[in-house]
Amino acid sequence: MNAGKTLFAQIMEFVPWTSFARIVQRHGGNSGVRTLSCAEQFRAMAFAQLTWRESLRDIEASLSANASKLYAMGFRSAVRRSTLADANESRDWRIWADLAALLIRRARKLYANDSLGVDLDNTVYALDSSIIDLCLSLFDWAPFRSAKAAIKLHTLLDLRGAIPAFIHISDGKLHDVNVLDFLVFEAGAFYVMDRGYVDCARLHALHRAGAFFVTRAKSPMDARRVYSATTDRSMGVISDQRVMLNGYYSARKYPEHLRRNRFQDPKSGKTLIFLTNNTALPALTIAALYKSRWQVELFFKWIKQHLRIKKFIGNSENAVKTQVWCAVATYVLIAIVKKGASTRCLALHMSTDHVGVDLRENRGFMRLAGRCLSNRSTHRR
Repeated sequence: MNAGKTLFAQIMEFVPWTSFARIVQRHGGNSGVRTLSCAEQFRAMAFAQLTWRESLRDIEASLSANASKLYAMGFRSAVRRSTLADANESRDWRIWADLAALLIRRARKLYANDSLGVDLDNTVYALDSSIIDLCLSLFDWAPFRSAKAAIKLHTLLDLRGAIPAFIHISDGKLHDVNVLDFLVFEAGAFYVMDRGYVDCARLHALHRAGAFFVTRAKSPMDARRVYSATTDRSMGVISDQRVMLNGYYSARKYPEHLRRNRFQDPKSGKTLIFLTNNTALPALTIAALYKSRWQVELFFKWIKQHLRIKKFIGNSENAVKTQVWCAVATYVLIAIVKKGASTRCLALHMSTDHVGVDLRENRGFMRLAGRCLSNRSTHRR
């Protein structure tokens, strides 16, 4: 029963706390801890994400203003900014990465039967990265340019439900294509990516793993035509060819046929050249798959607008990664709530008395919850 529970407490019930306790034990997260356990630390960080807290002082003030509701929200004592700062600095960020991975596995099962908008049963991933700018004098461990620091969020997004299946946080200098070395390719799955990921050796490794890729060709592309299939130009498909690479090194790195589709967008008139190792799907489906890659861009836009990953409450690498992973875990947790919760049951207790924040925060919390629970579907349009 949710009677008397704050909205925040109801959302936190979807966290698998028993599994989380095993993660904490594995990394020794609560070793020597007297106040603010790892569970309370996550609650505080999730609260900060959901209510748009900008600083440690802001988190402390907001929670202290509702001291009578802290126990109902899962806190055993008041949260002090110095204690939270020390926890973010010292506790292993892999605790939150493992928690996010656990939530991701559960969320993907819930969204496994969602429609892609394409007549395809295979799993489809979109791979891309986004840069988060930092101040070089404060974040000298994340070099990017001569006068700027940055971290890169490399994300493999499962397009069913817009759930991140893989995330790697690096400094801004790591080139996107190197992330392919960290992936374990899933046989039969499609990996959709832009031409920044075109690397013959890595794409061939993906091909040998039994997976499929869809990307755009770099210009110029040195390849010879082996075979041309008939196409319907009225549908925008200009050519559908099998090609072999001509370059000495590129041909050795990818010694098999590639499929090259030339497609003209009927709306913009722009011509796009796609490369794939799948020879069975229609050319229009290949174009539609690449178009669906835009969902990963919308994912980055959404989390930057609605979660706190552009302003950090700690300067060390551990603190930054802790905040990012807690933000990812919060995003996936809301996706689980959307799919698995009785929204009607949650809505019954969104009153000022039951949400553990004041009226102003109540409005903000409900507005974000509403966006998380309903507007995420707009990413798929």
